[in-house]
Amino acid sequence: MTIKKNGSARWTGNLKEGKGYVSTETKVLDDQPYGFNTRFEDGKGTNPEELVGAAHASCFSMALSMILGEHDLTADEINTTATVHLEQKDGGFHIPTIHLDVTAKIPGATAEQFAEAANTAKENCPLSKLMTAEITMDAKLA
Repeated sequence: MTIKKNGSARWTGNLKEGKGYVSTETKVLDDQPYGFNTRFEDGKGTNPEELVGAAHASCFSMALSMILGEHDLTADEINTTATVHLEQKDGGFHIPTIHLDVTAKIPGATAEQFAEAANTAKENCPLSKLMTAEITMDAKLA
């Protein structure tokens, strides 16, 4: 089975003064502004790194939920923040690391079960597999 989803972006102008708009197929994001000022300054709008972070956090959380279910565990709550590190190197930019901060409430789970499930989700969620950046994690069972 292949599932296809899409997002789109429209850009006008040069890098510093130009303006971009990002949308998703579902229109949850619909012409949301992004640009140099939202990526490198404090401008209002979004940026590619926070979108990657949100996508990775949501993908990881769903994968963790699935893995817990395979062990007859159900989370009351999984809270994940993915911090995407954008760095300048050799005249360009790259993303060397993404850090996942995870806190979960899982009735009946041991710390060992949680750590194993979280690490499995970190290694195997589809977006983790997509990334070439090092992915680190702090996972806490509440």
